[in-house]
Amino acid sequence: MLKRIPKLLSPELVRIMMEMGHGDELVLADANFPGHSLHSRVVRCDGIGIPRLLTAILELLPLDHYASHQAILMEVVPGDPTVPVIWEEYDRIIKASDPEAGFGREERFAFYERAKSAYAIVVTGEEALYGNLILKKGVIAGD
Repeated sequence: MLKRIPKLLSPELVRIMMEMGHGDELVLADANFPGHSLHSRVVRCDGIGIPRLLTAILELLPLDHYASHQAILMEVVPGDPTVPVIWEEYDRIIKASDPEAGFGREERFAFYERAKSAYAIVVTGEEALYGNLILKKGVIAGD
């Protein structure tokens, strides 16, 4: 154990976040996401919902303000009546950590393609439909 590292974050996930560079992306995937078929670097966080994990991750991970969007959501498939209320929770959590952060959206299959080039995919126990989220890592300014 170490001080100040949220207990929800496994050593593997902390290592991955440390390895990531500016502009690298981290996918926080819901329980239905095909993470293992899209990527070779997958971290399992079964039983943990994305809101709790997101809160813990944002204690360590800076977001990229050189990008037009710091977080990316998967768009609802046209014709699907689902209203992803979890997006409001993501907005609240991210804005509490970084008030300047903004969201973009990607069509489902474009989101999958983007996930393939992410640094890693974190498969969670999140059950909310359209609960997938991509975070773009930023920089920590020096003194």
